[in-house]
Amino acid sequence: MAEAHASLRFDPSFAVGDVNPHLFGSFVEHLGRCVYTGLYEPGHPTADEDGLRTDVLALIRELGVTLVRYPGGNFVSGYRWEDGVGPVSERPRRTDMAWHSIETNEFGLGEFARFVAKVGAEPMMAVNLGTRGVQEACDLLEYSNLTGGTALSELRRAHGAKDPYQIKLWCLGNEMDGPWQIGYKTAEEYGRLAAQTARAMRLLDPSVRLVACGSSGSGIPTFAEWERVVLKHAYDSVDYISCHAYYEEHDGDVGTFLASAVDMERYIQAVVATCDHVGAVVRSQKRIDISFDEWNVWYMNRPANPWPSDWVVAPRLLEDVYTVTDAVVVGSLLITLLQHCDRVTAACLAQLVNVIGPIMTEPGGPAWRQTTFYPFAQASRFGRGSVLRTLVDGPTYETSKFGDVPVVHATAVSNEDGGVTVFAVNRDTENPVRLSLDGPMRTVVSHSVLRDDDRHAVNTLDNPDRVKPSAGDGVTLPPLSWNTIRLTA
Repeated sequence: MAEAHASLRFDPSFAVGDVNPHLFGSFVEHLGRCVYTGLYEPGHPTADEDGLRTDVLALIRELGVTLVRYPGGNFVSGYRWEDGVGPVSERPRRTDMAWHSIETNEFGLGEFARFVAKVGAEPMMAVNLGTRGVQEACDLLEYSNLTGGTALSELRRAHGAKDPYQIKLWCLGNEMDGPWQIGYKTAEEYGRLAAQTARAMRLLDPSVRLVACGSSGSGIPTFAEWERVVLKHAYDSVDYISCHAYYEEHDGDVGTFLASAVDMERYIQAVVATCDHVGAVVRSQKRIDISFDEWNVWYMNRPANPWPSDWVVAPRLLEDVYTVTDAVVVGSLLITLLQHCDRVTAACLAQLVNVIGPIMTEPGGPAWRQTTFYPFAQASRFGRGSVLRTLVDGPTYETSKFGDVPVVHATAVSNEDGGVTVFAVNRDTENPVRLSLDGPMRTVVSHSVLRDDDRHAVNTLDNPDRVKPSAGDGVTLPPLSWNTIRLTA
């Protein structure tokens, strides 16, 4: 193998910005087995008093998730939150039209609140603006956040939750531009509704922070114009606009797939430009940030599980099994989110368990880490502090979609303990790259590498540890690898 050379230059005096811990969020939707037999399975040998699988809770803590978006996703646009509160035995079973499933409502708002508390994460709640509106969003907020003394806050107390849930981050619907969304709307319709809902929610609880729906993807025909129109109505009423993006390998074009972060970066830059344009037009002094609250590798064009032919509870849906290649792409996407931490201040890997998730489970059986678990866990653990401005000088390769792309994709984070962590991806599938670090901190404390000789290698129920990090030499980025290099002065 021919060894190429690249250099990464950085200086702690020049930073992009501080990393908001919310950048390491994830997503729990009532979809497939994410909830039922994923994180919630009362009959499981490891289940606790709330029916939560403690083996899964331990993995979520190890993953380092700081924020959990709930309950959807497409699911939320047909959801009645009242169905998921009160005595479980009295909760109704409903059809979920979004995912053609039966929703038992055994797991609802109270169960979710206890779940996030146990894993040390913050809740991010979505309201239904598909089939419902302003009043229902305010009702949910009153139930969740008011201490007591009103009908709905007292109802929560009667349901056993004396203290309010204090949910601060709220999504105003989900992907309301998408024709697949129940109750989808035009930008004008949604922009007015989002602004009305935001104003009413702030009257009830001025401390909330609100996310308006951006486009459901940068490839949708109304992209950017949707953001412009929505923010024309809601700019001064919201704090974030959402971005959603999923990537997959098409027709064996691994080079383009490994460069997916190029698309994510362009997406972020376009949304930031649109936000700032609208801010100038409406003469606002505030700045809209990005909540990248759905992102991942997802093989939409080769579904992992068949669509259920009948209405059933928790069918196996979207259970992609991730390869080493997928993990390297996930790592590269994390690098891009970090490099834009000045404007991307919340993000959610979609999803958390079983459904395109980093954690897999079997009903009544074990839980294990997918290959994508490791880049996220290391980024969450070591990606805290300030992201430094970096310059990578090294070889490039040609892609069919993005033209010439750097072989090495990397960033550096100045950590709170005074050290620096470098996250680096080698996109070359055949050759290693020797990386020189040009910065004030040069002593390598540790080098973790995620790779495998077979780029299609996966972790499975029968072989859950086939792919996991190993020690590197501190200077060599192996072919097709995710690398975490920790430095001290």
